[in-house]
Amino acid sequence: MLTSLAFIFLVGLATASICQKLKLPGIIGMLITGIVLGPFVLDLLDPSILSISSDLRKMALIIILIKAGLSLDLSDLKKVGRPAILMSFLPASFEIFAFAIFAPKLLNITRIDALVMGAVLGAVSPAVVVPRMVSLIDNNYGKDKSIPQMILAGASCDDIFVIVLFQTFLSMAQGGEIKIMDFVNIPLSIVLGIGLGALTGFVLSEYFEGAYKRRAYIRNSRKVIIVLAISFLLMAIETYAKDFLPISGLLAVVSMACVLKIRSVSFVSKRLSEKFGKLWIGAEVLLFVLVGAAVDIRYTMTAGIAAIAMIFIGLFFRSIGVLLCLVKTNLNAKERLFCVIAYLPKATVQAAIGSVPLSMGLACGQIVLSIAVLAILITAPLGAIGMDTTYKKLLTLEKTSESQMAIN
Repeated sequence: MLTSLAFIFLVGLATASICQKLKLPGIIGMLITGIVLGPFVLDLLDPSILSISSDLRKMALIIILIKAGLSLDLSDLKKVGRPAILMSFLPASFEIFAFAIFAPKLLNITRIDALVMGAVLGAVSPAVVVPRMVSLIDNNYGKDKSIPQMILAGASCDDIFVIVLFQTFLSMAQGGEIKIMDFVNIPLSIVLGIGLGALTGFVLSEYFEGAYKRRAYIRNSRKVIIVLAISFLLMAIETYAKDFLPISGLLAVVSMACVLKIRSVSFVSKRLSEKFGKLWIGAEVLLFVLVGAAVDIRYTMTAGIAAIAMIFIGLFFRSIGVLLCLVKTNLNAKERLFCVIAYLPKATVQAAIGSVPLSMGLACGQIVLSIAVLAILITAPLGAIGMDTTYKKLLTLEKTSESQMAIN
């Protein structure tokens, strides 16, 4: 296992550095590293690493979600409340609709199989989107109109919506019945997740503040460990409660971090955010290399031109959904275009659930996995490159120093 971890970090960082010198996002190199080192090419990764790959990817995702919560300014988010809510389900719904209409003709599959495929492809990748939105917030790009906050919030809820739909369509494909509660569970999961996270964040902030008043100083490094451990527990609660109560662990983590920021002294939340930003450096490598290792390149080669065409049709409909979310907002044409670009990348959810239909023996399993793999390879670089190369041209830089001088 130690050798595998050495390969993951050293080769992943090296290929990421090469890609950055070529003006490409580092995650492309990390994905390629995972594919090459993975079981379907060189097979250099220990099976023990691959067996816990999904848990390691989830840990990496938790780290960036905490960083996102500590960077969110809820007062700014209130400015764009309606579009943020629409962004959490409308673009994904449009993409799933596109698959339901066009996939049966292009890929020769049933309508139900097309819905399963659309649900797999419908999720935006928080692992690609969230760190970039956090960076934009930190560097004050688009912050005056709360654009990164809106995208960040929408992307966090988008995955929950899609995964619940995936489970529903999967049940249909197996011959099961559609239950109204499956759809009711979507908003319920969001509300309970936010509530649980807010309560947890309140208790944590009281504990940290109480320790400070008692002069029992808690080092920021210890606070990081405590916050991280409790985040793991929040994700575990989602798993344990899923049979009787839908709770979004991802939203609980973000909500907890938001409350911590609100109730903590500003310099404390800033230091915590910085420390989680440093943790993300290693977590990002682990996440994307392991996502790449999950890609079976054999299925990718059999997908064909029709599969690529279907991916781009889905993206076209998804973009229409994003633009509809932004109707009657104060965003200009350039800012709306950036929102469309930010909602293109796919990676983590597709890697996590893309192989489920195949493992369950569904007839559409192989083609669903093929599409999921192609979507990762096409849209993750496309969205990442698009955001990295356009944000300075499409978003406005908020000049905080000048505004502060004017106030003073």
